[in-house]
Amino acid sequence: MPNTTLELAPDLTLTRMGYGAMQLAGPGVWGPPRDREAAIAVLRTAVELGITHFDTSDYYGPYTVNEVIREALHPYREGLRLVTKVGARRDPDRSWPPALSRQELTDAVHDNLKHLGVDVLDVVNLRVGAIDHPTAGSIAEPFGVLAELREQGLIRHLGVSMVTSEQLTEAQSIAPVVSVQNLYNLALRQDDTLVDRCAREGIAFVPFFPLGGFSPLQHGVLDAVAARLGASAQQVALAWLLQRSPTVLLIPGTSSVAHLRENVAAADLDLPADAIAELDGIGA
Repeated sequence: MPNTTLELAPDLTLTRMGYGAMQLAGPGVWGPPRDREAAIAVLRTAVELGITHFDTSDYYGPYTVNEVIREALHPYREGLRLVTKVGARRDPDRSWPPALSRQELTDAVHDNLKHLGVDVLDVVNLRVGAIDHPTAGSIAEPFGVLAELREQGLIRHLGVSMVTSEQLTEAQSIAPVVSVQNLYNLALRQDDTLVDRCAREGIAFVPFFPLGGFSPLQHGVLDAVAARLGASAQQVALAWLLQRSPTVLLIPGTSSVAHLRENVAAADLDLPADAIAELDGIGA
């Protein structure tokens, strides 16, 4: 597939096929990995395969995933970029309540710096909505806190997660935005308009749960197209996203080296027009 990387700024070029680290945590994204050596192997294989876009958060675990990333990859290879999220925390009941106060955001940035072992974070996404939908309202106050931390040199670039188009516009009035990370995949396409807007403005659109997340994508049309192309359904779903927009970046997660290789191979799968037309009908 052409255009395997996307330059979002002079110092920020990301592979369009990235790696999402959430699945490296234990069950329920809680606690350490089931198999720490396997997790380390996945991360190191991702680097060997040329991935430069690693998506994580200090609230995965919490803390444990970032610590495993540091153990596996530090000192980080030149060009490797760590993208993290703030705006939530983990409670003992394993819930994900918002954490958007000035102190919580400041502490989260410093915690990410410490656990990843870096002096500056490449990209920090502000998560402001629920896991499955944005929450309406102003995001000026929390985004402004991150903009201040960027001015202090702790963050290079800012993004937003689970936002509306209006909230993106508001954030852009405060500081440059390089990425939007919202729920989007072949079946859940409520953000079609926002995907197109990001393409026009040169902003990365990073769909989380690109394969359905906790409820994996399943559809007869997807299976039929995959069988015809000699690929897995997951590879076809990822390839569809890459061809959906030139600024889509993917961060599928896995704790398996074999699955990681399968995901990366999807970047070379060129879907013909008739297949794309069939797949487009799934989310219609």
